[in-house]
Amino acid sequence: MEPLNEKLFLDRYNKGIEKNRLHKGLGLIEFARTKEILLEKLPPAPAVIYDIGGAYGEYAFWLAALGYQVFLYDLSEKNIEMAHRFGKKCGITLACAEVADARNIPRPDESADAILLFGPLYHLTEKEERSKCLAECRRLLKPGGLLFTANITAYASTLHFVSVYDKKRRPALDKDDVFRGLERTVKTGVHTGGGLGLGYFHKPEELKTEIEDAGFLDADIRGVIGPCWLIRNLDRVWRNPTKRENILRVVRLLEKEESLMGLSTHFLSISKKQRYLHDDRS
Repeated sequence: MEPLNEKLFLDRYNKGIEKNRLHKGLGLIEFARTKEILLEKLPPAPAVIYDIGGAYGEYAFWLAALGYQVFLYDLSEKNIEMAHRFGKKCGITLACAEVADARNIPRPDESADAILLFGPLYHLTEKEERSKCLAECRRLLKPGGLLFTANITAYASTLHFVSVYDKKRRPALDKDDVFRGLERTVKTGVHTGGGLGLGYFHKPEELKTEIEDAGFLDADIRGVIGPCWLIRNLDRVWRNPTKRENILRVVRLLEKEESLMGLSTHFLSISKKQRYLHDDRS
């Protein structure tokens, strides 16, 4: 089994690019709103959670501190090395933190109450490989277990380049090759270039179909950033508690509004494993 586009993106992660991503810019909103949803939806501690593709464990250590049994897996050796250092620094111990491919996790069948899949699906450009990843999550989850996935929207790159167009030294839309890349991503989902490298960006209805076809019920898709990436000087504004809450109020208000879903740069999906594949019983 070939790792998840390893030659095309793993070197970036092994340089530590994930460090502090969730503590600046759009990551601030993504992290805060995702944690709110997890607290609302997860079974009570000490439920077993597998954080698959969880980088160096921002979510994993937060959940472990709440009393959950958390197993962290990531393909990047650097991320797992950072996780061990992070655990020592914060004095929190995970059930494990190991290098593993999201399509082949070394745990028994039906052993997790919930799975966080916050990355692998947007590194798998082939639908067959994403299906294998989702099938592995289904194998690992207990009947009725919850799957949370994070995905990037097909419009994310276009929205970014539009937002910075004609700013000093940022005339990217003037370049035909840039536009062709954006067009390809919108039409096919396949993304190339940038810090992510090769990846796959979803449209909401496509993501819902993929998850439900894999044996999960009622995929609930949320735009967890919404239009709030439009806020100027977001890092500075976020430091004000009142303004931070106002931003999250807007996200909560609009995150399930289908007509605005594509305006969010990131999706979160919540679904439940069917007890019987191809059966509606939950």
